[in-house]
Amino acid sequence: MPAASDEDLMLAYAGGDAGAFDALYARHRGPSFRLMLRSVRSRGEAEELFQDLWMRVIEARARYTPTAKFTTWLYTIAHNRLVDYWRSKGLATVPIENEEGEPVAELKAGPFDEPTRIIEARQTLDVLDKAIAALPSAQREAFLLHHEGDMTAAQIAEATGTNEEAAKSRLRYAMDKLRKAIGDD
Repeated sequence: MPAASDEDLMLAYAGGDAGAFDALYARHRGPSFRLMLRSVRSRGEAEELFQDLWMRVIEARARYTPTAKFTTWLYTIAHNRLVDYWRSKGLATVPIENEEGEPVAELKAGPFDEPTRIIEARQTLDVLDKAIAALPSAQREAFLLHHEGDMTAAQIAEATGTNEEAAKSRLRYAMDKLRKAIGDD
């Protein structure tokens, strides 16, 4: 039996099935948290935004209607919350570091990984993290929604309230800048 769609799970949750929410949360907590984490200054702020996102999902359950994919609806809420956050911070570009100034992402090495490859991978990840943080906010958001939210340009446009061509353009420019930053021209 195939797994229930996100839309069906959200409708079931709206109808009182708490287990449906658990399934939705399990599916989307990682990508939605990473979106928040890569969009703000600190892990604490990301956690607060992440909790706020899911509280808004809970509060909106009775009003939910599947007019678009659940992920589009979810990331529209995330986008709106981030816009509010960025406005409160003056739309500043923020690094992807924790409060101590250390990179947030960590690579886990396997028992047979070569130390030089681990170091190179960490350096590449650090360059990529800094390049993502340096992107203009609209491009960074398009990239993160595509990468973390697995959203198409059309879905990004819908979630961010822009047109599809603008979303494609933002995504293309972001990808070009990131490729150049890591030397993968």
